[in-house]
Amino acid sequence: MNGTILNNARMGFRDGLPIGLGYFAISFAFGLMATSYGFTISEAVFISAFNITSAGQLASLPIISSGGSILELTLTQLLINLRYSLMSISLSQRFDKKIKLADRLYLSLTLTDEMFAVAIGKRSTLGRKYLLALLLYPYLGWTLGTLFGAIAGNILPDILVTALGTSMYAMFIAILIPAAKAEKPITLCIIVSIILSCVFEFLPALSKIPDGFVIIICTLITSITFALIFPIPDEEEEDVSKEEVAENV
Repeated sequence: MNGTILNNARMGFRDGLPIGLGYFAISFAFGLMATSYGFTISEAVFISAFNITSAGQLASLPIISSGGSILELTLTQLLINLRYSLMSISLSQRFDKKIKLADRLYLSLTLTDEMFAVAIGKRSTLGRKYLLALLLYPYLGWTLGTLFGAIAGNILPDILVTALGTSMYAMFIAILIPAAKAEKPITLCIIVSIILSCVFEFLPALSKIPDGFVIIICTLITSITFALIFPIPDEEEEDVSKEEVAENV
């Protein structure tokens, strides 16, 4: 990272626009799904405006609609969205010293995977104007997409709403497949997760467990198990192993 400060609002708008357009399409599907669960248009938009996380919002729909507990909802969101805490800590190390606490709170609310990837890829200290501009279009795209999706969900026939609602699941599959093809442990982790989900769905003794706690249990079992079986080596260890291979050759 060089000593320059990236504080160009126009560049932030430019970098954020493609993300905002993509988010509009994804959140449109969420708006459709929210109405299918019985949420009103305003409730769906409220969820998107204060969450901005596709997986977390999708997981919250059955919990809220079924009258799940606050504890169940909180733990589910904590596990799904814990990565954003790590992203925020990492990105904050690149902030310009002039960025105030109020700005940091807004940035932490609107931070997503794509925006983190764009911002952290800059080889400069990040200024207030750039960051606020970067996050504007994605935030608007996410909330407006939910709004239009929820409106469409109240107008379109149920069969069409159901068909369009599957696009959210298609998005998650599209994210998982490339990673699964590249890494065998990820493939195994996905398979185990599917098996566990089916066990909780079809076994009478386990099918009564609320959806939120099923997500929590499956997440903990698979993540802990595969972290122990297939740990990711530290960068230093990888460098040492490469040096050893080079010396042997």
